[in-house]
Amino acid sequence: MNPEVLTELRGAALWLTINRPDKRNALHAGVIASLREGLRQAHADPSVRAIVLTAAGDRAFCAGGDLQPGKGFVFDFSRPSVDYADLLRDAHAATLPIVARVNGACMAGGMGLLCMADMAVAVDHARFGLPEVKVGVFPMQVLSLLQDLVPRRLVREWALTGEPFGATEALAAGLVNHVVPASELDARVDWLLGRLVDKSPTAIRRGKYAM
Repeated sequence: MNPEVLTELRGAALWLTINRPDKRNALHAGVIASLREGLRQAHADPSVRAIVLTAAGDRAFCAGGDLQPGKGFVFDFSRPSVDYADLLRDAHAATLPIVARVNGACMAGGMGLLCMADMAVAVDHARFGLPEVKVGVFPMQVLSLLQDLVPRRLVREWALTGEPFGATEALAAGLVNHVVPASELDARVDWLLGRLVDKSPTAIRRGKYAM
């Protein structure tokens, strides 16, 4: 078990929590592998009706790839972050609804995690962005999902300028479903889960496959 990704069954929902608050819940190979395993675990358990993807602390949902030397994403252009792309593919193929609980900053690769969820609830202080152009790369894999969620003009502005934006803008763009104060985040997630897990699991699984 990887202590950097906590897995917990709460009622009919499996919660996957990135547990690297000191690193702003940044991604590296071990975190990505554990998230993929969590998706597999959820689909193997017939009692699970939904998946919640979130992170520890109140500062960051996910700041993107861990760029420290020896960790995170290595820019080997002969094999461009295949594990991360495979995580996005796994989520795209999921037949359980995925809810993102966005507890703080959501940047770069974190935007990909947000986009791979079916629904999202964000705290009102969350900041979002695609800052990759500031370090000489471009968010190709995130765009594969993002461009189907929000208007292309906004996608281009976010990706080409690399500038951050707030939760109100994310809500207006359709990037998240709900924005709430931090004190109401868990209650709103539970409310949303309650409206999912009491429905026909077969209809939802087949419906997600069809979509």
